[in-house]
Amino acid sequence: MFSQKTIQKIRSQFPILEKKVYSYPLVYIDNAATTQKPIQVIQSSESYYSTINANIHRGLHFLSQKATYNVENVRKKIQNFIQAKSSSEIIFTKGTTESINLVASSIEIKKGDEIIISYLEHHSNIVPWQIICDKKEANLKIIPINNDGFLQLDYFEFLISERTKIVSISHISNVLGIINPVKKIISKSHEYGALVLIDGAQVPSNLELNVQDLDVDFYAFSAHKMYGPTGIGVLYGKKEILENIEPYQSGGEMIKNVSFEKTTYSNLPFKFEAGTPNIEGIIVWGTAIDFVEKIGVKNIQFYKEELLKYAIQRLSCIDGIKLYGGNDYRKRSGIISFNLSKLHCFDVGSILDRLGIAVRTGHLCAQPLMNFFHVEGMVRVSFSVYNTFKEIDYLFNSLLKVKKILL
Repeated sequence: MFSQKTIQKIRSQFPILEKKVYSYPLVYIDNAATTQKPIQVIQSSESYYSTINANIHRGLHFLSQKATYNVENVRKKIQNFIQAKSSSEIIFTKGTTESINLVASSIEIKKGDEIIISYLEHHSNIVPWQIICDKKEANLKIIPINNDGFLQLDYFEFLISERTKIVSISHISNVLGIINPVKKIISKSHEYGALVLIDGAQVPSNLELNVQDLDVDFYAFSAHKMYGPTGIGVLYGKKEILENIEPYQSGGEMIKNVSFEKTTYSNLPFKFEAGTPNIEGIIVWGTAIDFVEKIGVKNIQFYKEELLKYAIQRLSCIDGIKLYGGNDYRKRSGIISFNLSKLHCFDVGSILDRLGIAVRTGHLCAQPLMNFFHVEGMVRVSFSVYNTFKEIDYLFNSLLKVKKILL
């Protein structure tokens, strides 16, 4: 576990944590939505615009060459971070949502094909597949969950068939924090010749990631949930698969030759990167990766497990609280969603906000999961490396205040 001195040193790198909200010290525990940014990431953004702002891959001048070098260096950092075989398998996108849409719009889906997702999915991993199924007359199948929210893998084996084209599953549930057994799902899917896409939005900086060991076909994630900027993400894809699917966007950068008779596409990864990318976002993401690697993903993971364990113990003592996702912190990653009996999640979240606590409330972009639990919404608490046990105690006492005020 990190020492108190280490945590304070980490916290000191996040200027926003000094902020007060309604005269209370900020307790930011909405990290599954987005993480706060350390000072070096903030400074990296300013440095880019102050010293090397230029378009990339197009210019021969000094600034363009420098910007291009820095962008491609980050591509290699990400390759190493997720242990991909080649940097050409790293496609820059706007984020996890665009990465999923890229795959959904690019792979060949025919009438009668089957696509499998689960009850745990974020809307971004539901709606694109619904649209494709409607267009192509394909069939969408859903892996059910048990009462705690864990996937029923025996039912998945019943669903999958030779007609299954792709299985698209979240690695970690953004609502329950449950870590899904994606390696088993990938292996079983490949037995039927199905491709697999993993929504890894909640994973980077929370779990060590090795896409080659997983043998996953596509993996999607974003920078802003690992201390980086918004508006930039990645789609990892196996080279042999990416080479054989069509790009879903077109324009500059992604072409090799253009004539009015025929256009040929550029080599990977540029084939899927139409137009000017988020150059600043990519370069700043590299700084965020450096921050994570200096602390160590395993260290972050272990510390968040301890926070989660403590939070489950404390919150379970509140009368009338309903915690979703089971109590085994070892199968989850830093997320707790709950409701207080007879109280609406919006009311709970509003009062917590007035006490300086930032949480997420509502359907959490997972309405089918809310329907499963027969609730309109939940209160979600999600931890990061800069959160403390003292903040969990403050949350506990604040929830007791909420009950006194509202009941």
